[in-house]
Amino acid sequence: MGDERRRVAPGRRRPATPGVPVPAGTHVPVFAQRSLDLLTPALSGPAPVLVDATLGLGGHAELFLETFPTLTLVGFDRDTEAVRRSEQRLARFADRLQLVHAVYDRIGDALVDLGLSTVDGVLFDLGVSSLQLDSDERGFSYSRPAPLDMRMDQTTGDTAAELINTATAGELARILRDYGDERFASRIAAAIVRRRAEAPIEDSVTLAELVRDSIPAPARRTGGHPAKRTFQALRIAVNGELDALRAALPAALSALRVGGRLVVLSYHSLEDRIVKRELAAWSRSSAPPDLPVVPEPLQPRFRLLTRGAVEPDEAEIAANPRATSARLRAAERIRGGRPGDSATREGT
Repeated sequence: MGDERRRVAPGRRRPATPGVPVPAGTHVPVFAQRSLDLLTPALSGPAPVLVDATLGLGGHAELFLETFPTLTLVGFDRDTEAVRRSEQRLARFADRLQLVHAVYDRIGDALVDLGLSTVDGVLFDLGVSSLQLDSDERGFSYSRPAPLDMRMDQTTGDTAAELINTATAGELARILRDYGDERFASRIAAAIVRRRAEAPIEDSVTLAELVRDSIPAPARRTGGHPAKRTFQALRIAVNGELDALRAALPAALSALRVGGRLVVLSYHSLEDRIVKRELAAWSRSSAPPDLPVVPEPLQPRFRLLTRGAVEPDEAEIAANPRATSARLRAAERIRGGRPGDSATREGT
């Protein structure tokens, strides 16, 4: 079957088809055991459904499909190569697997298309995947020469090169400041505009060197590679990651049945802040603070399963160095409805 026929159409689903499994051990999922422990109570029924909102190379998906023999897994990814590789890796579970080529903010619509009114669990593993980071031609890394693409879905949207070669200095500075917390955002943006006036900036090495030269020498000696924050900011902007997350979390929480659970792994403070706020909104009462008795419709819809964000221990980091910046939050649905709703019906 050729690549064109294997491709999953955007926002559409199809059962996985047999293929050659990707060898186990090629990808170590972050917080695998902790995610399994947190989601197990929700997945112990006769025919549980788990949404893997960020399929990647299928590491988490494989673990859950192996652990729960009657589990159906719905896997989302915007990256067509990730969908293709996961389809191969998970081929032995084809009858219990649905793949969706879409950004995770389409969870609600996709579940409706699949005829699923509620699900038992949802897992998000945010940020750039190992597949994307390790592929030189994708341009996510500042340490290897590559075209400045940075699109997670290479079938649509503008590349990072198109962004930095067309955006104004002010727009670039805002992106670097808001998405990368870059102190020298204005200096870097000005340097990009000067350099592109001579020739377009099209590769990762050119950009990384330009950023390094724009940052004062004393500031380059701490905090890792000087271009790290710039590359993060551009990746977030190119892929609209934060807007997608803001839309996806309410959809995922709404889809959970009572007793269902959500686990989110994030890798920088911007993601974690969005997750923290959304879970807090769903897990607190919407009643006035001075109300002596809280009516059922105003009581919290969720309860938090973690105290703050869980950080990786030394063993987790040793097994997977990319877990260093990971933060995990989780919640369980205890009532139907949305924050502020009066509905109490399960799954509404």
